[in-house]
Amino acid sequence: MRSDSVTIVSKCTVIPEKESDMGDLKLSASDLPMLSCHYIQKGGLFTRPPFPVDSLLALLKKALSSALVHFPPLAGRLTTDDHGYVYITCNDAGVDFFHANAGNVFIRDLLSPVHVPDTFKEFFAFDRTVSYDGHFRPILAVQVTELADGVFIGCTVNHAVTDGTSFWNFFNTFAEFSRGLKRISRTPCFERNSVLISPAVLIVPQGGPKVTFSGDEPIAERIFSFSREAILKLKSKVNNQKSSWIGGIDAIEVLGKQSNDPWKPEQKPSGKVASVLENWLRNAVSVSVSVSNTQTDSPNQTAEISSFQSLSALLWRAVTRARKFPPSKTTTFRMAVNVRHRLEPKLEPLYFGNAIQSIPTYASAGEVLSRDLRWCAEQLNKNVKAHDDDMVRKFVGDWESSPKCFPLGNFDGAMITMGSSPRFPMYDNDFGWGRPMAIRSGRANKFDGKISAFPGREGGGSVDLEVILSPETMAGLESDSEFMQYVTGWA
Repeated sequence: MRSDSVTIVSKCTVIPEKESDMGDLKLSASDLPMLSCHYIQKGGLFTRPPFPVDSLLALLKKALSSALVHFPPLAGRLTTDDHGYVYITCNDAGVDFFHANAGNVFIRDLLSPVHVPDTFKEFFAFDRTVSYDGHFRPILAVQVTELADGVFIGCTVNHAVTDGTSFWNFFNTFAEFSRGLKRISRTPCFERNSVLISPAVLIVPQGGPKVTFSGDEPIAERIFSFSREAILKLKSKVNNQKSSWIGGIDAIEVLGKQSNDPWKPEQKPSGKVASVLENWLRNAVSVSVSVSNTQTDSPNQTAEISSFQSLSALLWRAVTRARKFPPSKTTTFRMAVNVRHRLEPKLEPLYFGNAIQSIPTYASAGEVLSRDLRWCAEQLNKNVKAHDDDMVRKFVGDWESSPKCFPLGNFDGAMITMGSSPRFPMYDNDFGWGRPMAIRSGRANKFDGKISAFPGREGGGSVDLEVILSPETMAGLESDSEFMQYVTGWA
């Protein structure tokens, strides 16, 4: 497939169906560093809907107009006042809506290659647009691309305005209105009264900030899929567990995350079924805790490592091995964490904006490779657990003492940056004719070492990792048996 296989058919502006009365929203200490990042580009690949494309476009424009009523910042623009503070002006200026055609591209052309085809990069508007440009460009753009046997719906959103939690809440709402819902199911919170709202001023250079990484280096991109069974097997190995799995589900981890999960439906589909499930999970926890205490009831109890930390540790080891560093080389694994539930008082789970901080974990290549997988996972686990209210506030204070844009990139060749989350409801985006076949991203914010975690399409705890590496490192990763043994389809 050629990258010029996509042509723009039309472009229009979509405005909210009702005028907004929301005032200006000040960018926070978590928003401002993102002004030098590209707009977020994420979207879904769908089968062809059972109605003509003109009807599809009319449906999506109407749904978009309805969704924007509940997300006024996305229809606004950035503005900087005389004191240097940056705000979102909710002025209903509207968003861009593109209709594109790639009639010679089939779904099989996109999903069958081992590496992600470059064609996906053509399915998004605002290619390589820096978030600071939201001062004079729309904050959101939607591109609908017709394929030979399907359609791709891509959203491009200013990263200084949203993080992943806010992005997917909007995308889900957009899909809900498309399939006929009349009320929003997860209302965003636009309050601006936390420690994240800072008096510090970010000084930007003339013309605005630039991305902090080179977008011209050769990279390879692949989606590595991990089934629920593979994830549980990996987690069991890391935690040295044998009998704490109840029916193939880690009940402790499920319940432990519920209090911080913004994606709970407002009403349970069946009170009886939900009650049975909750009782089963709690009984499972009781049994599992009993087993765990029997095995580890000692003064030197070890921390429970999560599934995602286990997978991250596996990747850290494999990429470090593929990069062939000398033992003394310092490696860095950065993880983006949601701070909504870490602050005291907590932010609302659906707080709109960026509420993320990047936690670095450092270890020499020799340590990463000579110690076992458990040790690597423990280093990640310790840093994530330590990121409490005090640490969040320390990160804010450190930034306020020297405000700057976030240094995104791989500056010494030894960095891994993990973003997104397998807990985001990416496959809940049913626009009226079925769930996505796949979730994919555009060119934005990609460099050697950038990893994004997606939920697997089959659900149940499965995970897809979108891995961006130099071609040489990718080849090494693909031949790493410790890593590949957990990848779906590897033999």
